[in-house]
Amino acid sequence: MTEQGVRWTADQVLALAPDDASRRAGGKLGVAGPWSGTGCGGRGAVWGLCRGSGRTPYRTVVDTTGPAYACSCPSRKFPCKHALGLLLLWAGGGVPDTEAGAPDWAEKWLAGRRERAEGARAEADTGPADPEAARRRSERRAARITAGAQELERRLADLLRGGLASAETAGYGLWEETAARMVDAQAPGLASRVRELGAIPGSGAGWPVRLLEECALTHLLDRAWLSTDRLPGPLAATVRSRVGLSAPPEGPVVRDGWLVLAQYDSADGRLTTRRVWLHGRTSGRTALLLSFGAAGRAPELALPVGSVLDAALRPYEGGGGLRAELVERFGLSPSTAPPSGTSLADALAAYGRVLKEDPWLDTWPVTLSGVVPARADHGWQLADAGGAEPPEPVPPSAGGRADERGAVPLTRGAQGRSGLWRLVALSGGGPITVFGEIGHQGFTPLAAWAPEAPEETVPLV
Repeated sequence: MTEQGVRWTADQVLALAPDDASRRAGGKLGVAGPWSGTGCGGRGAVWGLCRGSGRTPYRTVVDTTGPAYACSCPSRKFPCKHALGLLLLWAGGGVPDTEAGAPDWAEKWLAGRRERAEGARAEADTGPADPEAARRRSERRAARITAGAQELERRLADLLRGGLASAETAGYGLWEETAARMVDAQAPGLASRVRELGAIPGSGAGWPVRLLEECALTHLLDRAWLSTDRLPGPLAATVRSRVGLSAPPEGPVVRDGWLVLAQYDSADGRLTTRRVWLHGRTSGRTALLLSFGAAGRAPELALPVGSVLDAALRPYEGGGGLRAELVERFGLSPSTAPPSGTSLADALAAYGRVLKEDPWLDTWPVTLSGVVPARADHGWQLADAGGAEPPEPVPPSAGGRADERGAVPLTRGAQGRSGLWRLVALSGGGPITVFGEIGHQGFTPLAAWAPEAPEETVPLV
């Protein structure tokens, strides 16, 4: 126990690693041998000097309330192996509490973080310096997006006129060229959809159906953008968000103890996007934090899965009200019991309702209770454990719909992850609670809890 709260577990520290290589390297540094001058104190700081290959040890400091990291090593990863090793040493009780405070080099970095945080809060309170200039910039970007949407409509019309079969022979180059034009039009949301369209041809049996479905959704988004002025306010906000025209968060600030449910990265070769799912213990809200890193670099935001983050969030418009901005962090505490779960039928009904507000929503976060991972002819699925008999397999054509006895298939990506075997082992054939994303392609499990250890969050990604 320290002034900053209960120390993290080793699993929570390793969950912060940007990749497997960093996880292994950090594990080797999680012992006292290479470290000197370590300490931890108030405001969540942990620091130390790590002996490396050079004459001068690396200076490493971590702000666990962020968390955020600084190290004098040349690594471009966040956190680097030295920060991971220091946190592992701290988690194991190998870093002493220091009443004298952090050394000058660590305190300088910590003070800089506090000053930047205060400056950011002040800027948020005062708003943009020149509202009129901001309005003109917004209008110019909207005009470029409109031109991009019109060009994309012509591309889709040409595709359908020539027949979907031509998409397989044309290759990916034409799609990438179209995506690049959407980037030039400052419509990253449209560019992302175009790249997804280009990856569908030749992706397996039934690809023409999937391509037609995605083309229809992209066409719907184009037409919605071109008619934004005639849409209801919430739907217009969703459309602006989907094309990539982000707006500052404007909802009321919500301070809560947020259970970190899951954290995972996705990359498109240009940008790495980190998604962090949170659940408010008091508000009952589910929130999504997004963080981005340039190609080859992990995003800086990293939270230990299973911990509870005392923080203030401000939600964005659109997207079902899920995405939020992390306004201020106050500290971390041990994990607690998972959110109250729901049945498969209720989860799918909730996804159906939110589709009315956002037709482009691929998935919806849900916590399922009393489900069992089961093997079916087409692959793995989650089945409702309420019945005495095992459920009938869901045919592949059923997509993400539950059958009459309550079962939903796992998505194709989830079928090949190592987390699937952790899920099966955790269940042992019995009912468990699982958090994940449900959608038209099935369910992707992200975290789970066993009945005998409801406060231990088991990450599945």
